[in-house]
Amino acid sequence: MKIILARSAGFCFGVKRAVNMAFQAAESAGHICSLGPLIHSPQLVARLEGEGIRVVNSVESMTDETVIIRSHGVTRDEEECLRRKQLPIVDATCPFVKKAQEYAELLGREGYSVVIVGEAEHPEVQGIVSYVQAPSVFVVADVADVRALRVGKKVGLVAQTTQAYENFHAIAQELIGRCKELRIFNTICDATAVRQNEAREVAAVVDVMLVIGGHNSANTNRLARICSDIQPKTYHIETASEIDNGWLDGVKTVGLTAGASTPEWIISEVVEKLKELAK
Repeated sequence: MKIILARSAGFCFGVKRAVNMAFQAAESAGHICSLGPLIHSPQLVARLEGEGIRVVNSVESMTDETVIIRSHGVTRDEEECLRRKQLPIVDATCPFVKKAQEYAELLGREGYSVVIVGEAEHPEVQGIVSYVQAPSVFVVADVADVRALRVGKKVGLVAQTTQAYENFHAIAQELIGRCKELRIFNTICDATAVRQNEAREVAAVVDVMLVIGGHNSANTNRLARICSDIQPKTYHIETASEIDNGWLDGVKTVGLTAGASTPEWIISEVVEKLKELAK
């Protein structure tokens, strides 16, 4: 059985940066926590807990700890509350997420109705929304959501950094006919587009596709949907233990990709499991 692994599978720049910052902080700080999971990988979060970094879900419960801001960022109110408490902060927010926050804030300040393409419940999107000081801000998942909006004459558009470009483009096209002025900042991370394109390429030439990453990871779930559209035999797994041997019956070629929050060791374990099953 041939195994094809996407070239860019696994940690993106922002996640790698956040993880390195967390481990460095664990070496030098006493009491330390992260505000929400640092990244959407339960296995990596468990390792960080082993290094003394506990996950805390509210600023109010923090006392004298060093606080790591997760890669997805936090809301404006949460950050201001941390600073009022004068807690030591390690800001591991992905620079691309920071840029999306800044553009959304700029659009709101300049009087645009702000439309954010993304998942309303995702912490990154909630953070971006919090930076918009505008009369109206909307979160949309797709073109159907846009059609239900009543936007003003001036509309600004940004995206959750892990969105699919095709969806972002379709929403921009829909908005063009619904306002007098549309200002667009393409805040989709380049690494996201690269991973999605590679996933399409691999899914198109294999008998089975495995997408590795947290079930709570937005970008991994999106990769799984993209691959499923091309190869119906696509399976989203977090670890090698979830592989069902029956998936590989009669399979000559299996493809692998992984979300931007998936550690290298988890990808390697999946590859090794597949090699064992191929014997």
